[in-house]
Amino acid sequence: MFDTKISLIVRDDLLDWQKLNVTAFLTSGVLGADPDLLGERYEDASGRSYRPLIIQPMIVLTTDRDGLKRIHSRALTRGMDMAIYIEEMFATGHDAANRAAVRACETEALNLVGLALRDDRKAVDKVTKGAKMHP
Repeated sequence: MFDTKISLIVRDDLLDWQKLNVTAFLTSGVLGADPDLLGERYEDASGRSYRPLIIQPMIVLTTDRDGLKRIHSRALTRGMDMAIYIEEMFATGHDAANRAAVRACETEALNLVGLALRDDRKAVDKVTKGAKMHP
């Protein structure tokens, strides 16, 4: 059992490829903030080695546009560090363009399609209240 919880929250009206894309990018934001989350390399019975994975389980939740804004606001109020993905990032092709797209928006105007949190279990549960497990 971990003291922290990782939750990825994606907007429920996205296309499947967008949900997967956002989830992948948000996962990198969680790992990038805490490299100690990376486990050891995997090895199969034949001795072939594979890249390591995150050691802690993650939960993927969905909510609508307003729900995502509420979760974002609650997380900000609690001072939580989070990874975000905004709709405008679907039209960019690299990290610098992604950061420029976010930088162009005031906090309240972010067109969020996903966010990721890793914090105290109970705090994450409170902040994400109302979001549902991804089907």
